[in-house]
Amino acid sequence: MPIEEAETIIALGGDGLMLDALHTSLKTGARVYGMNFGSVGFLMNEFQADGLLERLASADPVRIHPLRVTGEDIHCNPFEALAINEVSLLRETRQTAKIKIMIDGRDRMGELQADGVLVATPAGSTAYNLSAHGPILPLNSKVLALTPISAFRPRRWRGALLPCTARVGFEIVEPRHRPVSAVADNREFREVARVDIEEASDVTMTLLYDEGRDLAERILTEQFES
Repeated sequence: MPIEEAETIIALGGDGLMLDALHTSLKTGARVYGMNFGSVGFLMNEFQADGLLERLASADPVRIHPLRVTGEDIHCNPFEALAINEVSLLRETRQTAKIKIMIDGRDRMGELQADGVLVATPAGSTAYNLSAHGPILPLNSKVLALTPISAFRPRRWRGALLPCTARVGFEIVEPRHRPVSAVADNREFREVARVDIEEASDVTMTLLYDEGRDLAERILTEQFES
C-alpha cells in the first residue's frame, strides 16, 4: 500500500525516525505509532513483535501542534518549515552569535550573545532543550520554552516560558560578520537574517501510545529522573 493511503504509520527505530514519520504524516493525516528499535526512543512505544493489531486498537491518541518557522537569509531568500521538537538558531563560526529577541512584536532583549537560542514545544522539551538546561514542559501546558544555548551575555539569563500563542522573532546582529543558521528539526537554513516562530495551531499530528505509556506521563516522569 502506498504510504499516502495509510491510516496509520508504524515507525520502527528511534526518535529521529519518529520525527521523519511525523513529518510524513503532515502530508497525509495518518496517525503515527512508533516502536523503539534505535538508541533513543523517548517518543516511542516498547518494541514487541507480536500483538501489533491489538495494541493499535487499544492505543491512546496524543495530538500535538508543531512550530511554524518563517524567515529570510542575508540574500533575501525566504524560507518556511514546520518543527515538531524545536527551532534552534546556532552560530556557524567560532564567533559568538548576536541575536535580538522580540515577543509579539515587542523588543524583549536587544542583544543575546551566545552559541545560539531555541524555541521548544512541550513534546520536544526533553530533547535539545533539556540538554541546554531548559525546562521540561508538561504536554498540555500550552507554553513554549525559549532557551539560550551557552549564553555569554546576559550570562545569568536562563530563558523564558511563553504562552503557546506567542510569536517569537529573532533578528541577527551583524549577520554577515557573525553568520547564524536556523534548524527546524531536520531542516537547516544557513546565513539567516531574521526568523519568526509561532505554534502552527492549524496543524495537528496524532501519535498513538500503548495504554499507560502516554507521552504526557512520560514527560511528567522525566522531571523526577536523576
